[in-house]
Amino acid sequence: LMRAVVDGVRGLRTARRISHVFAVDAPDYPRPLFVTDAAINIYPTLADKHDIIQNAIDLVHALSIPEPRVAILSAVETVTEKIRSTLDAAALCKMAERRQITGAILDGPLAFDSAVSEGAAKTKGIDSPVAGRADIFVVPDLEAGNMLAKELEYLAEAQVAGIVLGARVPIILTSRADATLARLASCAIALLLARHKVAAMP
Repeated sequence: LMRAVVDGVRGLRTARRISHVFAVDAPDYPRPLFVTDAAINIYPTLADKHDIIQNAIDLVHALSIPEPRVAILSAVETVTEKIRSTLDAAALCKMAERRQITGAILDGPLAFDSAVSEGAAKTKGIDSPVAGRADIFVVPDLEAGNMLAKELEYLAEAQVAGIVLGARVPIILTSRADATLARLASCAIALLLARHKVAAMP
Protein backbone atom coordinates (compact mmCIF):
# COMPACT_ATOMS: atom_id res chain seq x y z
CA LEU A 1 0.00 0.00 0.00
CA MET A 2 2.62 2.55 1.03
CA ARG A 3 4.88 1.68 -1.89
CA ALA A 4 2.08 2.83 -4.20
CA VAL A 5 1.47 5.96 -2.13
CA VAL A 6 5.10 7.12 -2.30
CA ASP A 7 5.64 6.20 -5.97
CA GLY A 8 7.42 9.10 -7.64
CA VAL A 9 5.20 9.10 -10.75
CA ARG A 10 1.75 7.87 -9.77
CA GLY A 11 1.88 8.31 -6.01
CA LEU A 12 0.15 10.67 -3.60
CA ARG A 13 3.15 12.57 -2.23
CA THR A 14 3.05 16.29 -1.43
CA ALA A 15 5.85 18.63 -0.39
CA ARG A 16 5.27 17.48 3.21
CA ARG A 17 7.00 14.40 4.60
CA ILE A 18 4.59 11.46 4.94
CA SER A 19 4.11 10.28 8.52
CA HIS A 20 1.84 8.14 10.68
CA VAL A 21 -0.21 8.91 13.79
CA PHE A 22 -1.75 6.48 16.24
CA ALA A 23 -4.82 8.12 17.80
CA VAL A 24 -5.19 6.52 21.22
CA ASP A 25 -8.04 6.44 23.72
CA ALA A 26 -6.42 5.30 26.99
CA PRO A 27 -8.92 4.80 29.85
CA ASP A 28 -6.63 6.27 32.52
CA TYR A 29 -5.66 9.38 30.55
CA PRO A 30 -8.16 12.27 30.64
CA ARG A 31 -7.92 13.16 26.94
CA PRO A 32 -7.22 11.50 23.59
CA LEU A 33 -3.52 11.14 22.86
CA PHE A 34 -1.66 10.92 19.59
CA VAL A 35 1.63 9.04 19.07
CA THR A 36 3.81 9.89 16.08
CA ASP A 37 5.62 8.46 14.15
CA ALA A 38 5.34 4.78 14.93
CA ALA A 39 4.91 3.22 11.49
CA ILE A 40 6.56 5.11 8.60
CA ASN A 41 9.77 6.99 9.44
CA ILE A 42 12.32 4.63 10.99
CA TYR A 43 15.02 7.07 12.15
CA PRO A 44 13.62 10.52 11.36
CA THR A 45 15.95 13.48 10.89
CA LEU A 46 15.29 16.90 12.40
CA ALA A 47 13.69 18.00 9.12
CA ASP A 48 11.54 14.87 9.12
CA LYS A 49 10.42 15.56 12.70
CA HIS A 50 9.38 19.08 11.69
CA ASP A 51 6.92 17.61 9.18
CA ILE A 52 5.89 14.76 11.50
CA ILE A 53 4.90 17.31 14.15
CA GLN A 54 3.11 19.65 11.76
CA ASN A 55 1.19 16.73 10.24
CA ALA A 56 0.03 15.65 13.70
CA ILE A 57 -0.95 19.20 14.66
CA ASP A 58 -3.04 19.54 11.49
CA LEU A 59 -4.78 16.24 12.27
CA VAL A 60 -5.58 17.24 15.83
CA HIS A 61 -6.96 20.59 14.63
CA ALA A 62 -9.32 18.64 12.36
CA LEU A 63 -10.50 16.76 15.46
CA SER A 64 -11.46 20.05 17.16
CA ILE A 65 -8.45 20.48 19.45
CA PRO A 66 -7.44 24.04 18.53
CA GLU A 67 -4.10 24.35 20.38
CA PRO A 68 -2.68 20.92 21.19
CA ARG A 69 0.22 20.42 23.57
CA VAL A 70 3.12 18.56 21.97
CA ALA A 71 5.57 16.56 24.09
CA ILE A 72 8.82 15.74 22.32
CA LEU A 73 9.86 12.57 24.10
CA SER A 74 13.26 11.39 25.20
CA ALA A 75 14.68 9.47 28.16
CA VAL A 76 15.58 12.66 30.06
CA GLU A 77 14.52 16.29 30.30
CA THR A 78 17.98 17.83 29.99
CA VAL A 79 19.62 18.58 26.66
CA THR A 80 22.74 16.50 26.14
CA GLU A 81 24.85 15.75 23.11
CA LYS A 82 24.97 12.11 24.21
CA ILE A 83 21.26 11.64 23.37
CA ARG A 84 20.36 12.93 19.91
CA SER A 85 16.63 13.11 20.63
CA THR A 86 17.26 15.79 23.28
CA LEU A 87 19.11 17.94 20.75
CA ASP A 88 16.29 17.49 18.23
CA ALA A 89 13.73 18.41 20.90
CA ALA A 90 15.55 21.63 21.75
CA ALA A 91 15.82 22.59 18.07
CA LEU A 92 12.15 21.79 17.41
CA CYS A 93 11.03 23.94 20.33
CA LYS A 94 13.12 26.83 18.98
CA MET A 95 11.54 26.26 15.55
CA ALA A 96 8.12 26.61 17.15
CA GLU A 97 9.26 29.82 18.86
CA ARG A 98 10.22 31.18 15.44
CA ARG A 99 6.89 29.98 13.97
CA GLN A 100 8.46 27.38 11.70
CA ILE A 101 6.02 25.01 13.43
CA THR A 102 2.60 26.50 14.13
CA GLY A 103 -0.70 25.76 15.80
CA ALA A 104 0.50 24.10 19.01
CA ILE A 105 2.47 24.47 22.23
CA LEU A 106 5.71 22.46 22.12
CA ASP A 107 8.01 21.37 24.90
CA GLY A 108 10.86 18.91 25.14
CA PRO A 109 12.80 16.97 25.78
CA LEU A 110 10.31 15.34 28.14
CA ALA A 111 10.37 11.82 29.53
CA PHE A 112 7.08 9.98 29.14
CA ASP A 113 6.21 10.18 32.84
CA SER A 114 6.63 13.96 32.81
CA ALA A 115 4.51 14.24 29.67
CA VAL A 116 1.55 12.40 31.20
CA SER A 117 1.85 13.26 34.92
CA GLU A 118 1.95 16.74 36.42
CA GLY A 119 2.96 15.06 39.68
CA ALA A 120 6.01 13.46 38.09
CA ALA A 121 6.99 16.74 36.47
CA LYS A 122 6.59 18.62 39.76
CA THR A 123 8.71 16.06 41.60
CA LYS A 124 11.46 16.54 38.99
CA GLY A 125 11.19 20.33 39.22
CA ILE A 126 10.02 20.73 35.62
CA ASP A 127 7.96 23.85 34.87
CA SER A 128 6.25 23.17 31.56
CA PRO A 129 2.96 24.11 29.87
CA VAL A 130 2.93 20.62 28.32
CA ALA A 131 3.93 18.38 31.23
CA GLY A 132 1.03 16.27 32.47
CA ARG A 133 -1.27 17.58 29.75
CA ALA A 134 0.28 16.45 26.48
CA ASP A 135 -1.95 15.67 23.51
CA ILE A 136 0.68 14.74 20.91
CA PHE A 137 3.63 12.51 21.81
CA VAL A 138 6.53 12.77 19.37
CA VAL A 139 8.78 9.73 19.72
CA PRO A 140 12.51 9.61 18.88
CA ASP A 141 12.14 6.84 16.29
CA LEU A 142 9.79 4.20 14.92
CA GLU A 143 10.88 1.49 17.36
CA ALA A 144 10.10 3.62 20.42
CA GLY A 145 6.77 4.75 18.97
CA ASN A 146 5.66 1.31 17.90
CA MET A 147 6.40 -0.15 21.32
CA LEU A 148 4.68 2.75 23.11
CA ALA A 149 1.49 2.48 21.04
CA LYS A 150 1.28 -1.30 21.41
CA GLU A 151 2.03 -1.18 25.14
CA LEU A 152 -0.86 1.24 25.58
CA GLU A 153 -3.13 -1.00 23.52
CA TYR A 154 -2.24 -4.33 25.11
CA LEU A 155 -1.34 -3.39 28.69
CA ALA A 156 -3.43 -0.25 29.32
CA GLU A 157 -6.60 -1.39 27.50
CA ALA A 158 -6.38 1.54 25.10
CA GLN A 159 -8.27 1.70 21.82
CA VAL A 160 -6.20 2.85 18.84
CA ALA A 161 -6.68 4.09 15.31
CA GLY A 162 -3.98 4.59 12.69
CA ILE A 163 -3.71 7.14 9.91
CA VAL A 164 -1.05 8.28 7.45
CA LEU A 165 -0.68 12.04 6.91
CA GLY A 166 1.21 14.26 4.51
CA ALA A 167 -0.22 12.67 1.35
CA ARG A 168 -2.86 14.25 -0.87
CA VAL A 169 -5.53 12.26 0.95
CA PRO A 170 -5.67 10.63 4.41
CA ILE A 171 -4.64 6.96 4.35
CA ILE A 172 -5.89 4.42 6.85
CA LEU A 173 -3.07 2.26 8.19
CA THR A 174 -3.62 0.04 11.22
CA SER A 175 -1.62 -2.82 12.68
CA ARG A 176 -2.27 -6.18 11.03
CA ALA A 177 -3.39 -7.52 14.42
CA ASP A 178 -5.88 -4.71 15.12
CA ALA A 179 -9.53 -5.56 15.67
CA THR A 180 -12.56 -4.23 13.82
CA LEU A 181 -13.02 -1.26 16.17
CA ALA A 182 -9.54 0.06 15.36
CA ARG A 183 -10.28 -0.14 11.65
CA LEU A 184 -13.65 1.61 12.03
CA ALA A 185 -12.11 4.33 14.21
CA SER A 186 -9.38 4.86 11.61
CA CYS A 187 -12.03 5.24 8.89
CA ALA A 188 -13.89 7.78 11.01
CA ILE A 189 -10.76 9.87 11.64
CA ALA A 190 -9.84 9.77 7.94
CA LEU A 191 -13.33 10.99 7.04
CA LEU A 192 -13.19 13.84 9.58
CA LEU A 193 -9.78 14.89 8.26
CA ALA A 194 -10.96 14.79 4.62
CA ARG A 195 -14.01 16.91 5.46
CA HIS A 196 -11.85 19.38 7.36
CA LYS A 197 -9.54 19.76 4.36
CA VAL A 198 -12.49 20.33 2.02
CA ALA A 199 -13.98 22.92 4.39
CA ALA A 200 -10.64 24.77 4.51
CA MET A 201 -10.40 25.08 0.72
CA PRO A 202 -10.88 28.63 -0.67
